[in-house]
Amino acid sequence: MPGTVLLLAASPVGRGCLVDAASVLPVLAAVAPPVLSGTGTANVVELADPLEPQAVLTRLRAAAAAPGPLTVFVTGQLQLDRRQRLPHLALARTTPATVRYTAFPWRWFADELRLRPPGSTTMFLDLHADADTWEFLAGRPLTAGPSTELYGRVAPPPSRRAVGRPTYMRAVATLLRSGHRPPLDQLHQQALTRVAGEESGRPGAADLVLAPGRSWAGQPWPPAPEFTTVTAPPHTPAPPPRPPAPPAGPPAPSVAVPGGTDRPGGPPAADPHEEITAAVRDGRHEDALALAARWEREALRRYGHGSEPVLHWMEVRADLAMMAGDAERSCRGWLALAATRLDAGQAPGAPAVESAVDRAHHQWGRVGDPARARELGAELARLRQRVPGSREGALDHVRRQLRQLQTQP
Repeated sequence: MPGTVLLLAASPVGRGCLVDAASVLPVLAAVAPPVLSGTGTANVVELADPLEPQAVLTRLRAAAAAPGPLTVFVTGQLQLDRRQRLPHLALARTTPATVRYTAFPWRWFADELRLRPPGSTTMFLDLHADADTWEFLAGRPLTAGPSTELYGRVAPPPSRRAVGRPTYMRAVATLLRSGHRPPLDQLHQQALTRVAGEESGRPGAADLVLAPGRSWAGQPWPPAPEFTTVTAPPHTPAPPPRPPAPPAGPPAPSVAVPGGTDRPGGPPAADPHEEITAAVRDGRHEDALALAARWEREALRRYGHGSEPVLHWMEVRADLAMMAGDAERSCRGWLALAATRLDAGQAPGAPAVESAVDRAHHQWGRVGDPARARELGAELARLRQRVPGSREGALDHVRRQLRQLQTQP
């Protein structure tokens, strides 16, 4: 099966540029596509200094939907938006004041890669951070969801009036140009060795290194708890996520089985996410939705309404409906998820709440039946009054669309 490779290099134009990101693309492009992807054949998509976050999202979404292994190479710089203090990949038009509107939110990587099969997605990162973001990242791992293997480094801002070099990504590309693709952890370590030699004049140990299966500073990968992805960590079958609890010694493992009982000890049950992903790949969307609904009912029985495991499976079902092309059911799912998060006490500006409402809004625009669209639009308008979202004019857009729908039979 052919693989897919996405080459993304982005940095602001002008004084805000911290790294010459695009300079590495010719070196990566010189590597044979099968070597970049580790497959017999591969399709390569290149994004050089994109202007709009939606353009990046479109290419990422298409790459994530492609069958076969996916390898993403990202070179650029990270900045925080001033409102929510969340990391973004700066794009060509990004300035410190416009991060929220002109940069690519880092969490969108996890959002788009969530349904990929475990073990099929790899990211290589060579990122520079401004001073504010560098301080932020010191205590917070940069993730792309637990099903994605991350390799690379995040470097501190270069000295004043200097522009950094993507030396890690250039080292990876140079090693791959030999035509040999070693195991990825070896490739990562060999690239780091080259970087240490090239940057001997600066304290390379200050970089945050992303190693296979881990984040930096010895923190576990992924950070716990994380309930916002559909797939489980590579090669690690797992039951639905459980709320965090203080450690109480090494209890025997317990696995929840929908419609059954816990099974203490022994090997864990097969990961339901893998079965769901297989059903989606085979086009059995109703089977995938039914299985997710069973796990949601089990999570509801075990943990109660509004618990993180229940929210997780609500999100899975809304995603699956979208993949099945059922915009109405997907919209209803995202609306219900947003309302449940708000009822559970989450803030209207919380990223998970805003994301749910934004996704409901997007799916609502694809509902073809005017009567159903009017019904869902009224509910969306009520939610938009509480959760206006990051883009101005969202509520006005809903109201305009509702007025147009009133004229349709």
